[in-house]
Amino acid sequence: MGWPDRIVRLGLLGLLCLPVTAAVPDCVILLHGLARDADSMRHLAGALEAAGYHVEAPDYPSTEQSLRQLAAPVIDAAIARCPPDGAVHFVGHSMGAMLVRVYLERALPSRLGRVVMLAPPNQGSELSDFSRRIPGFDWYLGPALAELGTGPDSLVRKLGPVNFGPGVIAGGLSSNRLLSLAIPGTDDGRVSLDSTRVDGMGDYLVLPVDHFSILDHPAVIEAVLRFLATGSFAEAG
Repeated sequence: MGWPDRIVRLGLLGLLCLPVTAAVPDCVILLHGLARDADSMRHLAGALEAAGYHVEAPDYPSTEQSLRQLAAPVIDAAIARCPPDGAVHFVGHSMGAMLVRVYLERALPSRLGRVVMLAPPNQGSELSDFSRRIPGFDWYLGPALAELGTGPDSLVRKLGPVNFGPGVIAGGLSSNRLLSLAIPGTDDGRVSLDSTRVDGMGDYLVLPVDHFSILDHPAVIEAVLRFLATGSFAEAG
């Protein structure tokens, strides 16, 4: 089955989960990871649109500014493009999930819907620590690289428990054994399973995907659609 057919199938799944009385589509804001762009979220965006959601997938200069410099301008602008009524959901990949945490730390929007985090370095990324020791990486990946580290002074370690019950999907498969040597325990090639967890999360799911295939895998997209509709990764039944 090709991607167009899968997206249609996943979209139909989402439509079955959506309230039949909804007149205004909910909005889903997709936030990409470090050194990535909105195109990395295209399969997920297609499935969400097929399910009837209004999707906003902004590009932002992830390697040029800090998390706090990015969070409010990027997300405020995306919310302004959402329909004026209906819930606003978030799906963030890796650093994108941390942008959501930084943004929601100040206040929860009145029409906040649900939040899904994909491969989030909630406790920091060991690979970030390793990369910072390689000459040139700080320059190439920018200020967010240090903020995503595991040290006590990193920004993500200073964020408190979440109070919006996100669903967290982690990858349990590494496609890069060399990089995994720098990461303790089971990992997705970039982030360990232990690092993805955060106090206050609403549901947690581990799937056999790596840090980047998590964006495209049908089982992940199905789980995202299910959580946005029901607040759980569990299948009805």
